[in-house]
Amino acid sequence: MTRHVPAALQLVADDDADPATVRVLQQFRQIFNAVKTHFQQVERKVGLGGAQVWALSVIEDAPDIGIGSLARAMNIHQSTASNLVKALVERGLVSVTRQSADRRAVMLRLLPPGARILKRSPGHFAGVLPEALASLDRQTLLRLEADLERLIGKLDTDARAAKVRLAEL
Repeated sequence: MTRHVPAALQLVADDDADPATVRVLQQFRQIFNAVKTHFQQVERKVGLGGAQVWALSVIEDAPDIGIGSLARAMNIHQSTASNLVKALVERGLVSVTRQSADRRAVMLRLLPPGARILKRSPGHFAGVLPEALASLDRQTLLRLEADLERLIGKLDTDARAAKVRLAEL
């Protein structure tokens, strides 16, 4: 029985594949593996996921930050930030104080165990990819943005996926 291989897979599997296509695919693999490896190292070293460590670092940098501001700082949905905070509070890493005027509004503070985790963390709190992108010059970033936009246009993507952190994939 002959197995059918989709044309898209043949494109990168055939000896006739455009070498540039193969190289670019390999570059994406390198990027994703670097991101994955970083988050695995963080989790192994401190016992928390990358997003949780990043949230701790944002809270440390902005004592009394609210959940909405935390969500904006991390470029994530407010419900995702709320879930992160809930897990950090349950672990005793962050304190939540309700504001007297509006009981729904909260102020977050890093507790000493959270500070100890940040000290042990291998850095790159936002992740290695955001830091690498931030180090690129503006012209390179704009060119990369335009090229990736063309690639995204060829894919059947959900725009909401842009808000999902790589650590959560």
